[in-house]
Amino acid sequence: MNFSKSTLYALYAALEMAAADQPVTVGSVAERFGLPPGALAKVFQQLVRSGLAVGVRGIGGGYVLSRPAAEITVLDVISVFDAPRPDGHFLLGRRSRAAREQPADARLTRLFDEVAETVRCTFASVTLETLAGS
Repeated sequence: MNFSKSTLYALYAALEMAAADQPVTVGSVAERFGLPPGALAKVFQQLVRSGLAVGVRGIGGGYVLSRPAAEITVLDVISVFDAPRPDGHFLLGRRSRAAREQPADARLTRLFDEVAETVRCTFASVTLETLAGS
């Protein structure tokens, strides 16, 4: 399973916000995890647009989660940047028409569907609070 860099950056940012008792800044998260500040700033902006984070202006400002960490799941964060594909076959990728017509392909498809659902359920069941150890 491959996630985009934006998704990974967003998970770092969300965990920092979940663990912090004050707003976190792009600079502090970038420095802590060795991430490029420009890319991380765009990730924070997308988290705000998605409704998962809120920007706090002024001295001591930064970003905070929009809801308690116990109410935001890992899947919520992942879905902002790596939305599930409509066919649900993120592990199989694009297959040829001839391959789709083979019985073995149907069995593989069922297997990967089960794996994808298990992964989705796991991400949906883990909250930021759990990961942050709050």
